[in-house]
Amino acid sequence: MSAVTGRKQRKTQNIDAETIFRDSPQRSFIKALTYRLLASGVMFVVFFIIFRSTTQRTLNESLGDASLISIIDFTVKLAIYYFHERIWSGINWGKYWRRNYWARRAWKRAYRKAHK
Repeated sequence: MSAVTGRKQRKTQNIDAETIFRDSPQRSFIKALTYRLLASGVMFVVFFIIFRSTTQRTLNESLGDASLISIIDFTVKLAIYYFHERIWSGINWGKYWRRNYWARRAWKRAYRKAHK
């Protein structure tokens, strides 16, 4: 294999690796959506309990207040989380983490120190 062919092959492998590790916009959106549904459901329950226990509001008023806060919370945080995911999906740092990175690095350091 020539040097040029080898470089082209490595370049192709890097492109394939990047494609595999980069999330699609749809995946980022579904991740953001499912996370926000779970988190907003928990926040709704918390708000509802707080409104029922600390105020003299009726059940419907407490449900309405908790729903309004949860809807606003859901919408704002969904947008923030989605854009945060998209920004991080374009950053390569940490995507190609090797399993025993630190153990190998410590071994190399100890070896160099012992063989100075």
